[in-house]
Amino acid sequence: MTEPLHTTRREALAGGVALIALAGLSGTAGAKARGVEEVLDTHDSLGLAALVKARKVSPAELLEAAIGRAEALDPKLNFMAQKHYDRARKAVAAGLPEGPFRGVPWLLKDLNTYIAGEVTENGSRLYKGQRAAVTSELVRRIEKAGFVIFGKTTTPEFGLTGTTESALKGATRNPWNDERIAGGSSGGAAAAVAAGVIPAAHATDGGGSIRIPASCCGLFGLKPSRGRVPMGPLRTEGWGGMSVHHAVTRTVRDSAAILDATHGIEPGSRYGAPTPVRPFLDEVGRDPGKLRVALMVKPFSGAPVDPEVIAATMAAAKLLEGLGHHVEEAAPKIDMGAIAASSFALMASSVAADCEDRAKALGVTLGPDLLELTTLDIVAYGKACTGMDFARGNNAYQAAAMAIAQFMERYDVILSPTLSAPPLPLGRIGLNTGRSMAEWGREVGGFTAFPGIFNGTGQPSMSLPLAMSKDGLPMGVMVTGRYGEEALLFRLAGQLEKAAPWNARRPKLG
Repeated sequence: MTEPLHTTRREALAGGVALIALAGLSGTAGAKARGVEEVLDTHDSLGLAALVKARKVSPAELLEAAIGRAEALDPKLNFMAQKHYDRARKAVAAGLPEGPFRGVPWLLKDLNTYIAGEVTENGSRLYKGQRAAVTSELVRRIEKAGFVIFGKTTTPEFGLTGTTESALKGATRNPWNDERIAGGSSGGAAAAVAAGVIPAAHATDGGGSIRIPASCCGLFGLKPSRGRVPMGPLRTEGWGGMSVHHAVTRTVRDSAAILDATHGIEPGSRYGAPTPVRPFLDEVGRDPGKLRVALMVKPFSGAPVDPEVIAATMAAAKLLEGLGHHVEEAAPKIDMGAIAASSFALMASSVAADCEDRAKALGVTLGPDLLELTTLDIVAYGKACTGMDFARGNNAYQAAAMAIAQFMERYDVILSPTLSAPPLPLGRIGLNTGRSMAEWGREVGGFTAFPGIFNGTGQPSMSLPLAMSKDGLPMGVMVTGRYGEEALLFRLAGQLEKAAPWNARRPKLG
């Protein structure tokens, strides 16, 4: 297939115009360049790769089109953290692997993902100018698949919050409304994809950081099961096993095919997700069967939920019922107080250890010139945590995982909102507002009340762009499956994408 799934008539016509230009029938280099740009709009990553394979567009043309868009849009949206343009051009000139995504431009998130010799700053002044000594295993797999990495996207400091705002890089803005957040911590990736720079980008998720920006920017975002995607070689887990890597995408099939290209145990892994029965891409379009769906519109914490968000989730429930699934309100019983304390102890201890080690290596003292104000509070909290606090946090998450697993013996998936409200105004949940850590925690915790629990339990969970607010802002609906069952989520996501197509819904960029 060279067209994306569920292509609209308008998109198909635009794609036809683009292919005519690419074939050289326009007669001018300028028209051909415009044709390549239109291809970025009308094709997902698999579609772009098919065009490259058919020699209707070259990797160099796609790369330059993506770079051109990044350069045009980044001044307004601020999603580029690092630019690896020359490296990308050299990779194309040297010849690319014959992978499933050969010639497709790609952006990495600038957080704990490394290319030897290139800068990774983790959204922090403490790591400004840091050059990696190793290349991440995930990067090797991405490049083996044929992707062309031409830069890295913005992240908040250490990925600590649900918005992508930092003292190092400034605020990343939502393409749908540049006064609103793009989400976090993969907000740069989501802004780039939503703005049409590329159809998919690398993202990570330690407490919702794939699903949050996917919801804010109107994209599909799947958090894989713990151990599904490699995180080494420097370490094989993050934040006590809460963090995972994958992508934000426009289409479900791209997400599945990218996971096919990147999943699998790496040497030294502490654990690995179950081996899939067949490629994940083969699951998209398969009948998911008649599923038992637990509908949960109230978060475990009891935080308030915007009525528009509840209405969007109820509409998704009706859509599922119309597709033949059984939906009923139900939720597992979880001690959210213990979970909140445990997740914070695991995260803060990990962040504090990394910051202390970095400061020692540089011979500097941690302060507001190097770390943001809330980050300093988190580091102080982490330093005060004991080994017993860390152990208790781990125990609390194991108990939650068991409780949810037992609950899901009766249900195939859990349906809930992704977030408690539409995308917030910028400046509310950043790390440098001057508010106390407790005040910051209440606000960011209320906004992101739904996704984080499933990082601790290790289950796959996805945000689907099924709704828009009355103000024209995207709102995601979240579906969570049993551990290791991404296949079922891809089958259900494919069914929902066909029933309620979203790929043609794009922001209007000035």
